[in-house]
Amino acid sequence: MVSALYPGSFDPVTCGHLDLVERALPLFDHLTVAIARNSTKTPTFTVEERVDMLREVLPRDSRVSVTTFGGLVVDYCRERGIGAVLRGVRTITDFEYEYQMALTNRHLAPQIETVFVMPSVQFSYVSSSLIREVVRNGGDVSNFLPPTVERRLRERLRPSPDRP
Repeated sequence: MVSALYPGSFDPVTCGHLDLVERALPLFDHLTVAIARNSTKTPTFTVEERVDMLREVLPRDSRVSVTTFGGLVVDYCRERGIGAVLRGVRTITDFEYEYQMALTNRHLAPQIETVFVMPSVQFSYVSSSLIREVVRNGGDVSNFLPPTVERRLRERLRPSPDRP
């Protein structure tokens, strides 16, 4: 068995992310869920808030840890002896993007394998950006977010008097 890194923005963490973690646990000795620090994006939640949310909702399992990282995924893996990168694939568009990333990562670090896992069907179309849009417009996302995450997201995206 091998350790894996599950990188992402997790802004916010969804039930689809948690489903992938549950599916991956039987495959790996250890799974590190890693929030990418990306200066080109404007996240809804700070990195620290996302770490807190992940720690609240991830399974209580000694084989799961949460961290943050910057730079290349393969560099992070190499430095820590992690042998696999876990990626979720929901759609063909996801696969095309993830396939390009996996081949690039293989070129940079051939010893690190990318493992694609498909989500459960009820989460196959869920993305953090879609969830944020539904919440902004007052829609029900209770089937797609853990309750504590939904509460935080609604508070964060609540219209203010000066913002419609």
